[in-house]
Amino acid sequence: MSTNQSIKPITTEWKENLHIGGCDLVELAHKYKTPLYVIDEATLRKTCQEYKEAFNQYKNIKLMYASKALCSLATSKIISDEGFGFDAVSAGEIYTIAKAGIDMSNVLFNGNNKTATEIEFALDLNIGRFSIDNFYEAEMINKIAHNQNKTINALLRITPGIECHTHDYIQTGQIDSKFGFDLSQLENIVETICKNYKNINLKGLHAHIGSQIFELQSYVDEINILVKTIEDINKKFNLNLSELNVGGGLGVTYTKDDTPPSIKELANAISKTLNERTKNLTKKF
Repeated sequence: MSTNQSIKPITTEWKENLHIGGCDLVELAHKYKTPLYVIDEATLRKTCQEYKEAFNQYKNIKLMYASKALCSLATSKIISDEGFGFDAVSAGEIYTIAKAGIDMSNVLFNGNNKTATEIEFALDLNIGRFSIDNFYEAEMINKIAHNQNKTINALLRITPGIECHTHDYIQTGQIDSKFGFDLSQLENIVETICKNYKNINLKGLHAHIGSQIFELQSYVDEINILVKTIEDINKKFNLNLSELNVGGGLGVTYTKDDTPPSIKELANAISKTLNERTKNLTKKF
């Protein structure tokens, strides 16, 4: 079938440009050029406040922002203003957080491939916590801290053996994960630190089970493993570890079929489990 009629293009007249936070995106694009990321401060603060309100059932808690998601001077200041600490995984993130005027005692240095230069930089800034990921890193951190005549506070990152129902590439808590000590190695590293690494002060355990998590039971399982493991370590080595870093990214709606739990549902599951698992302990986590 053919036709000699010309095809006329369909035209649409936009009556108004897209706005975010009251700002005209076309005007912003002309002013700052593209690509351009625009963050609505009111939305960011509201999300932070939702987390704080949801977790108020468990008083002894510090909410941490994963700065690898987005690390800039402005966002760091806002998130700090809302009472959050920071989980940083690079010297660049640590530098940005410090330049934003953040209290560095509220920062955890995480990651499985820290360099000596990064560790020295973090120590210079008196960072609050290191998450130790492997035997080599523990030795290196202790040596650098000794050379600076400092003692660092540390968490040991473990792989709790939890496989979340999420994409393989964003699972981090299973046995064969590249992150952290598996439970069979834990007594060895604790004994090594207690006997040989006098510049490391162990405070607790850290686990991260992955991202885009939809099943709250994964967090319940993670907490149960962390608490049981800390109880065993404290008893065997006569320690008083009392900090848990419960890591794992709550799922978000990427497709119309995604139905992630709400922030409140997440907080209820975590707070309820923590309260139940620690109610008989003399010192709560």
